[in-house]
Amino acid sequence: MEERIELSQRDRDRLKVLHTIQQGERTQVEAARQLRISDRQVRRLMVRVRAEGDGGIVHRLRGRPSNRTIPADRQQRILARVRRRYADFGPTLACEHLGKEGLAVSRETLRKWMIGAELWHPRRRKVKRVHVWRERRAAFGEMVIWDSSPYAWLEDRAPACHLLLMLDDASSRLHGRFAEHDSTEENFRLLESWLRRYGRPWSFYTDKDSLFTVNLPPEREEQLAGQRPLSQIGRALRELGIESILAHSPQAKGRIENAFGTLQDRLVKEMRLAGVDTLERANRFLEIRFVPFWEEHFAVRPRQSHDAHRPLEPAQRLEQILSIRVGRTVAQDHTVKWDGVRWGVEREDACAGLRGARAEVERRLDGSHWLRFRGRYVRLHHCPEAPRSATPSGLRPPGAAERKTNIPVSRKYIPPPDHPWRTFQLGRKPDISTLR
Repeated sequence: MEERIELSQRDRDRLKVLHTIQQGERTQVEAARQLRISDRQVRRLMVRVRAEGDGGIVHRLRGRPSNRTIPADRQQRILARVRRRYADFGPTLACEHLGKEGLAVSRETLRKWMIGAELWHPRRRKVKRVHVWRERRAAFGEMVIWDSSPYAWLEDRAPACHLLLMLDDASSRLHGRFAEHDSTEENFRLLESWLRRYGRPWSFYTDKDSLFTVNLPPEREEQLAGQRPLSQIGRALRELGIESILAHSPQAKGRIENAFGTLQDRLVKEMRLAGVDTLERANRFLEIRFVPFWEEHFAVRPRQSHDAHRPLEPAQRLEQILSIRVGRTVAQDHTVKWDGVRWGVEREDACAGLRGARAEVERRLDGSHWLRFRGRYVRLHHCPEAPRSATPSGLRPPGAAERKTNIPVSRKYIPPPDHPWRTFQLGRKPDISTLR
């Protein structure tokens, strides 16, 4: 019975070269150069092939456990720890936390173990559209990517919230905050914290959400003036001298999309381990603990070392710029209405030309309301609505409805008996004496 030998492709290639040496077709030095091994190793292989036949080419450690194999009891102890505490962690993140607990293991080894134990399923790559790679900006502050992500960031410990995030394109440094709603006011608070910390970047890169751009056609006045309608954030960026760049697809702002994917994996689990269960604690954890970790492990060094941010100008007052503005007509009693609420001007702040004029009402981030008229700011106060009458409709006096609406009631006219219209006959002349 013939013996069957299992050879790999490399073993078959080496055996073929060794046979040419035996046949005298090439020297050992030429064979060593072709196999990229030493001529001394070639001589050792020749000795084994002559003594054992073609099976001598097989490596001596084939089928034997490696000398660096991790003991089975240590593998089971690590997998038990992963099942108990890091069951939904990825191999990379689980490897980092295991190292902190004294259970150091390489990431790829842990990945194989978790796949074998069905604790981790490798992701299948989907066929995606081809998008051209965009080079990062050169310096910190040239362009900042701005986006938000609704997610169960605190899992079942608190309701789902939004993570508002800014990511510098050149360095991947991030700045963010958690909020209950993805509103204009919350985004203004994030913008204010970035501006006060770093200054004014040259541009912001956002999507085409209604927070950043107006997706409706311009009104007639805007068309006549040749102006493009702006959202509240777009108007604020224009006043700050910051360019607004709109992305045409999610892939165009892929760096912040990838950052959200990493945060939804790492940040969620880190806050779980830290016991974070409120938005206030989540914002504090993000700023104090996670952002320094991110900048140490994921931030990159820009091609240029200078900071491209510009300082705020003295005339750029953030409390005025970062506000919600609407146009209103001032009533004769110096009040304006917004969202069904009346706001009035104090008597000492009233000025000539204010009644019936068109002005802007500002709602600032601190909740105060201001009226802007001819470059002047006047603080508004809340005016309570007039109390409505509590008289039942059935007890109203007769004619109350007519007096309330000031609409005259029409009555049918009945001519008197001696009216000429009653004595007139067709074809007969009227009696002039009766008309007198």
